[in-house]
Amino acid sequence: MRDANTWFGNYAADHQNPTNRTIHWICVPAITWCAIAFLWIVPVPQWLGRPGFFSVMAMFLAFAFYYFRLSRGIGLAMAAVFVLMSLITEGLYRILGPANLGWLALAVFVAAWIGQFIGHHIEGRRPSFFTDIQYLLIGPAWLMSKVFRRVGIAY
Repeated sequence: MRDANTWFGNYAADHQNPTNRTIHWICVPAITWCAIAFLWIVPVPQWLGRPGFFSVMAMFLAFAFYYFRLSRGIGLAMAAVFVLMSLITEGLYRILGPANLGWLALAVFVAAWIGQFIGHHIEGRRPSFFTDIQYLLIGPAWLMSKVFRRVGIAY
């Protein structure tokens, strides 16, 4: 596994344009939330758990086997993001129900990906995940690394 600095450096090379970076600050968290929401509405057998079970399992696996191994600090920060996004998703699930949550997530997902592709068109570079699918996981961590740098925390 490449180290965090290598991943973030390679990702940053595809994200130099300030407009594209701004778009990523909006769209990457939105897409991350959509993945959580889509898994949240997958029906769960009652004997296995409650709604959100598959989403929580996916977040745990991403944390344990990817983010925490990439960087303990980034991993713990991503775990906090996952908890926050889970609380938001659970609240929306209770208010909207599974079908409307699914439609909301779909609308946000489509809009966010359109934004991402517009950003990359402005950048003049294709999205990093076309090179390596792991960049879909690196995007949120890259943003977190920027937060860490801004507040002076080593990751």
